[in-house]
Amino acid sequence: MIAAAGLTGSPLFWVFYIVIIIGFMYFISIRPQRKQQKQHQELIASVEIGDSILTTSGFYGVVIDITEDTVIVEFGSNKNCRIPMQKAAIADVEKVSQA
Repeated sequence: MIAAAGLTGSPLFWVFYIVIIIGFMYFISIRPQRKQQKQHQELIASVEIGDSILTTSGFYGVVIDITEDTVIVEFGSNKNCRIPMQKAAIADVEKVSQA
């Protein structure tokens, strides 16, 4: 018991303890966030003209044109309602089934 009590006060114990805490935080918060970012990037890369999308603000629309950073989306049945928006604002993509 005395040897164990001496080990807890050593600097090596505290370094080991801090490394364990940092590793735990990485697996709890950073790793899942990076995985989610990667999935979102793949989702954005898969957008094609004619796909139906859901924006982060909750609007549904159809992709009319795609540029490097933006997409032009047509909302509703009114063909004159075309709005350019950033690709990052796309929350979900529904592919058009080709028969």
